[in-house]
Amino acid sequence: MNQLLARQQQVLILVPEISLTPQLIQRFRKRLSCTIAALHSGLNDTQRLCAWTLASQNQAQVVIGTRSALFTPMPALGMIIIDEEHDASLKQQEGFRYHARDLALVRARNGKLPVLMGSATPSLDSLYNTEQQRYQKLVLSQRGHSAASPPKIHLIDLRNRSLEHGMSETLVQQIEKHLSDDGQVLVFLNRRGYAPLLMCHACGWTSHCPRCYAHMTLHQQQQRLRCHHCGHENAVPPACPDCGSPALLIPGAGTERLEQSLEQHFPDIVISRIDRDTTRRKGELDRRLQQARNGEARILIGTQMLAKGHDFPNLSMVALVDIDQGLFSSDFRGAERMAQLMIQVAGRAGRADKPGEVFIQTHHPDHPLLQTLLHQGYPAFAQAALQERQQAGFPPYSYMAILRAEASQRDQCMAFLSEAARSAGNPAAVQLFGPLPAPMERRAGRYRAQLILQTDQRAALHQLLNTWLGKVERLPSARRVRWSLDIDPQDVY
Repeated sequence: MNQLLARQQQVLILVPEISLTPQLIQRFRKRLSCTIAALHSGLNDTQRLCAWTLASQNQAQVVIGTRSALFTPMPALGMIIIDEEHDASLKQQEGFRYHARDLALVRARNGKLPVLMGSATPSLDSLYNTEQQRYQKLVLSQRGHSAASPPKIHLIDLRNRSLEHGMSETLVQQIEKHLSDDGQVLVFLNRRGYAPLLMCHACGWTSHCPRCYAHMTLHQQQQRLRCHHCGHENAVPPACPDCGSPALLIPGAGTERLEQSLEQHFPDIVISRIDRDTTRRKGELDRRLQQARNGEARILIGTQMLAKGHDFPNLSMVALVDIDQGLFSSDFRGAERMAQLMIQVAGRAGRADKPGEVFIQTHHPDHPLLQTLLHQGYPAFAQAALQERQQAGFPPYSYMAILRAEASQRDQCMAFLSEAARSAGNPAAVQLFGPLPAPMERRAGRYRAQLILQTDQRAALHQLLNTWLGKVERLPSARRVRWSLDIDPQDVY
């Protein structure tokens, strides 16, 4: 970078999360004596215009931003850096769909620029591209701090064990041990709220969202039931709406419940919960992250907001409370996502002088994914996963597109997709699957379905889409649904 800046060239740095930009800006300002601009959705219009103007007039030599920063005009752009290139947040899933990583490669190719992509858990797509020699693979063999060593990982078998708000006695004892050794602890649970649902002990009623095929999450502090998919919410009922019984159970745990439980176990310890519920107010995320970095908060509780990129030098222990929900996914990328999340969270421990330990609670300690990660690490898992993808004919060994439709009636979605499938004819090199209901068929009051296109020839897919999309637009049923085409989808939901 210093060589580029000395030649008056600019550098664009893409990050997946807004929460990572202040930390990165602070680090770069310590190392570089140049103007650095930030671009992300957390800025107001005036701030965004100022950063955009500085970049477009070559007055900002470094631009750090989330995926939309890719479109910033930079007349002297000399290099693009993509941090956490594996992260799904780099894909825009609504409206104008694009993958910032892939589009950055196109921009770099057109401008004949180098691209540097970084990740401790590279995507299987990128690893495949290194095997095909499209990318050059560079390996960092040691952690950033010279005294840091990889954390020790332990599995806690939950079978036949009693749990208190999702935590085993062993886990609580390990937290107490690290606190007594002047360490800092991160308790990770990728589920915010107090509990994932409310249930009647008498008749089995559960707190279903009336607009989605999903449960509404209990938020105890606000006494609200809230759907995390569409935002619908209700007050917590005093009794079962179906049978009137007051015996309402609260199964499972979220970050809010963990916080309450840990406050009871460790009343004299400063505990900080970092999730979307606690960081809504402006400046609150930065305040809590700073509290974590300086060691004031001894116990951190968080979701995937804390999983990547953050550097907490005092952190000596990471606890993954419940990873079982991610081990059995209907999405073919589910295992990859789970492995990346586990390694990224585990990587927060032991980044400085204090050795790190990671404790993973599971009812499936013999699961192949866990065993491979535990004994052989992410590279071995990635190679095994790539072999499975190849045998199954899934990307990156094939190419996929999904035609999605949503409407107020299920039949409208299925009729449109059936008509679209017929209009495609019988392409020799492209397979069509469906129409199929989406894994979450109803969301925000609308039904959702999809038609999957798959081929082992990229050119064949493009050739079909070039002629087919015009036909789809002219279908009479297209006016009765909201539809979209997602090429190289990152999920099947």
